[in-house]
Amino acid sequence: MSEKSVLLGIDGDTRLATLTLNRPNKLNSFTRQMHDELNDALSLVEKSNARALVITGAGPAFCAGQDLADLDFTPGRPPDLGEIIELHFNPLIRRLQALALPVIAAVNGTAAGAGASLAMACDLIVAARSASFIQAFVKVALVPDAGGTWFLPRRVGDARALGLALTGDKLSAEKAEEWGIVWRVVADSEVHASAHALAAQLAERPARAVAAIKRAMRASGNNTLDQQLNLERDLQRELGASPDHAEGVAAFKEKRAPRFEGL
Repeated sequence: MSEKSVLLGIDGDTRLATLTLNRPNKLNSFTRQMHDELNDALSLVEKSNARALVITGAGPAFCAGQDLADLDFTPGRPPDLGEIIELHFNPLIRRLQALALPVIAAVNGTAAGAGASLAMACDLIVAARSASFIQAFVKVALVPDAGGTWFLPRRVGDARALGLALTGDKLSAEKAEEWGIVWRVVADSEVHASAHALAAQLAERPARAVAAIKRAMRASGNNTLDQQLNLERDLQRELGASPDHAEGVAAFKEKRAPRFEGL
């Protein structure tokens, strides 16, 4: 039996889940096996009591994108990359974006190609100072996928997104922080601890409000102002009637820490 390419740990006490891409000798590049294991791991996270998820990579890299060795390059019959994207990458990105709990990417090294897209599909990125982000697709005559052409312009603007995609140049973690891709850059030795500390902080937030904030932020890019105002109204009406809101108000008045129930 082959070694698991995805490791999942769920701490019932802290309510934190950690998903580790586990192909360090291949820079944690994607294979069909990894996609299957990611799907299974995310199902376990959804069924658990986890209130935050950290995604990271084993070894020196976060994820180098698709493992080309996992594709069948029969002469005269190239692999259908569109089918691979439709069956594996698109469902993964959609699923990550739809998770109600906060998802943090602990980018411990290189995030290239679909690996960079995976990081950007998470809610927040904590990056090691030596980490880098590379839109390497153009170097193999392809277009950024796994949401790359959607995430990049929204995080850095059209000019910078086009520059990164057309050149395939490496972007340092510090520059990525300056451009708005990364939430925080930390020393290499602190990346996992920092990501888990942030996850623990978010796990203490009211889960229903966290899910609603994510939903509203996701919708804002496609909504008109009127549509967004209406969505804010509807979400606020729902949250205002929740036990967590009542607890938050009571805690504020009593000058104590709130005890939120969650979803």
